[in-house]
Amino acid sequence: MYFRLTVVGILAALLCGCAGKSELSDNGQRYRNPVLGGDYPDPSVIRTGNDYYMTHSSFEYYPGLLVWHSTDLTHWKRISHALTKYVGSVWAPDLVKHGDTWYIYFPAAGKNWVVSAPSPEGPWSDPVDLQLSGFIDPGHVVDAEGKRHLYLSKGYIVPLADDGLSTAGDAVPNYEGWQFPKNWSTECFCLESPKSTVRNGYFYLTVAEGGTAGPATSHMVVSARASSPYGPFENSPHNPVVHTESRDETWWSQGHGTLVDDVNGQYWILYHGYEKGFHSLGRQTLMLPVEWTDDNWFRIAEGVNSADLLPLPAGQPSADGTRLSDDFSGDKLGLQWQFFKHYEPERITLREGKLVLKAKGASFTESAPLLVNASDKRYEVIAEYSFDDGVTAGITLFYDEQANARIAVNREQFTVFNRGNAKYRTSNRLGNHGFLRIVNDNNEVSFYYSADGKEWIRLERSLELTGFNHNVFGGFLSLRAGVYAFGEGEAVFDNFIYRNLDE
Repeated sequence: MYFRLTVVGILAALLCGCAGKSELSDNGQRYRNPVLGGDYPDPSVIRTGNDYYMTHSSFEYYPGLLVWHSTDLTHWKRISHALTKYVGSVWAPDLVKHGDTWYIYFPAAGKNWVVSAPSPEGPWSDPVDLQLSGFIDPGHVVDAEGKRHLYLSKGYIVPLADDGLSTAGDAVPNYEGWQFPKNWSTECFCLESPKSTVRNGYFYLTVAEGGTAGPATSHMVVSARASSPYGPFENSPHNPVVHTESRDETWWSQGHGTLVDDVNGQYWILYHGYEKGFHSLGRQTLMLPVEWTDDNWFRIAEGVNSADLLPLPAGQPSADGTRLSDDFSGDKLGLQWQFFKHYEPERITLREGKLVLKAKGASFTESAPLLVNASDKRYEVIAEYSFDDGVTAGITLFYDEQANARIAVNREQFTVFNRGNAKYRTSNRLGNHGFLRIVNDNNEVSFYYSADGKEWIRLERSLELTGFNHNVFGGFLSLRAGVYAFGEGEAVFDNFIYRNLDE
């Protein structure tokens, strides 16, 4: 059975046993974007010594606020989740270190929150409500006297208590933004995602404008500076610093930037963008080198493009830690896994090298899938399964509870579903054990089952699978792959394999 994915003018795509790697060449001396492929938007990155740490928006995927480590800015390894208590859809965070403590400030459910830890590896605290509503995208800044503040969306700023765990005053406006030309095709003005860089006596604001989910040319990175976090701010003569100028470009809606310097003092900007034709991969993490002018403004060098092959940052080479396959041999679930809208570790047991998943209800609303986030345009997912009577087990390509495609198996039959509707059924002659497989080949998706994982039977039926795109569903999530179980009882998954078909 295969689906041809069409997405109202913008095709969807996906996922690798390792996903998220930047493309390297010239014996590893250059890189090609993305530096972290898949749905990793709104990057916040910092350097401490020889080490870089990064986190992103995690939306409704829990545990949330995945923290990454690198020593070269192009290879990343998962090291922790900073959020296990559900507080809503998590948007653009800011990862900072102040003194000996690490903090992540983030918005969720109309509020702003903070978690803290002695190390980026954790353990991370429970989220603290900052009692600050009406703003998103908090960005931490420390003034010349050592006092702490948060930049906020809409160009506001609020003072923080010395411990960073509460506000110490009212939010006030401090920046009006940069007015882009009226004839530009954007989604909105949307002044958001303020990030702080302090250099040579200036407080630099790096912000996003234009809207993140609109036309190809909507999003952008804008810069301004002042001698105080409270302004007055002067806009950069090089605005917009990053921007998609034409829908003919490879990367669309480029915006939401964070500056970081490498060990040699070279600055880089990490930001996100959609790959043209593959919106369902989500907003991927991109990077460009930054140059400073003699009058202390930063810009992207003329002729440098996000689709180019670019020189690597300084630093020790990092091992890739983006593997998605899992043999479940550890004593904890791998950091690549997340539930959708729930964090329910009580449903998971690792036993004898297998994942035991407790079923809970008859739909994704009741029984959240367990998903991995990946980046490849051609990939396959394979899992060995067994299940109790009364359980339906399966693997899925999942956008949300309504928008998903999946293959399911119970004692009676194999079924392929598209957006909740059963599209094809065949009798189950394998009993309660076998193998399931999904292949996504540049948006053509096929579904298989097998008794031994070697000889595959394809479910032969085709249809148009549409809707896996933010323009249709009003959001900006990504299509992810994973496992699920419905009913009463347990499903057991063994040796989950995710493979990039181009490797």
